Amino acid sequence: MASADGPRRLAKVQPQASATIYAAHRANAREASRMAAEHGDHHRADVERTLATSQLLDFDGRGSGLATEVLGDLAHADRVAVLVPGSDTGLDTYGRFRATALALHGRLTREAPAGTRTAVVAWLGYETPGTVSTAVATTGRAEQAAPRLRDLVRDVRAVAGRHVHLSLLCHSYGSVVCARAAGHLAADDIALLGSPGTGADTAAGLRTGARIWAARGAGDWVGDVPHLSADLLGTTVGFGADPVSPEFGARVFAAGDGGHSDYFAPGSASLANLTRIVLGETRAVTS
Repeated sequence: MASADGPRRLAKVQPQASATIYAAHRANAREASRMAAEHGDHHRADVERTLATSQLLDFDGRGSGLATEVLGDLAHADRVAVLVPGSDTGLDTYGRFRATALALHGRLTREAPAGTRTAVVAWLGYETPGTVSTAVATTGRAEQAAPRLRDLVRDVRAVAGRHVHLSLLCHSYGSVVCARAAGHLAADDIALLGSPGTGADTAAGLRTGARIWAARGAGDWVGDVPHLSADLLGTTVGFGADPVSPEFGARVFAAGDGGHSDYFAPGSASLANLTRIVLGETRAVTS
């Protein structure tokens, strides 16, 4: 298996093989938990012990760690949401990322029409940048992550089938990852949440057939970040146009008064609208 810093491709997944793959990665997580405990890292050991009871399409306990967790029956799902996290997300902070997946999965389960089956994929499939780092202001990590996200989407469709309606919900720096991958993704909807920008001037510039949505909570500090892009010593710094601006052309939806980490908060306007997007109830999405 490749390291977190190199090219990474999930094994081709078929529905009948998913149980075997889950079991293999649970075993990897158990072993990682044991090793972390032996080194005195009890927090990391606890996180990995929890993951060892989960449905894992992928797991790598090295470094900051990678994991792809499935909530629900992916093989029989009609509608799937893939969550793409932003900065400062790793196994040590996995609990908060998992909480967003659980909140969405719970609401989807409650609100899905009779006969509609749903699943959520929490994709920690790339090394996220630190919020206080130079990497968070450039596209470098996103460019490394984009091929992995494309592979993940292909694998999800291999399990769930070509018919599945797939939504990408991309938070913060994760929206930069989704934008870099968008042109080659078989996605139906892409939602940009608390996005610092995508590197594109318009939604059309993402070159995807997916519907592009965007939202920002009234209390999100990203609203105060300048939406600029400039070349600095051969590196592009900043991500350009604001995805919630009229000029960008996304379908902007209400996110309430929440802050940068509140898009999946239970009872929030943003979680209600994200649930509608995933379920295809687009006319019910509020703006």
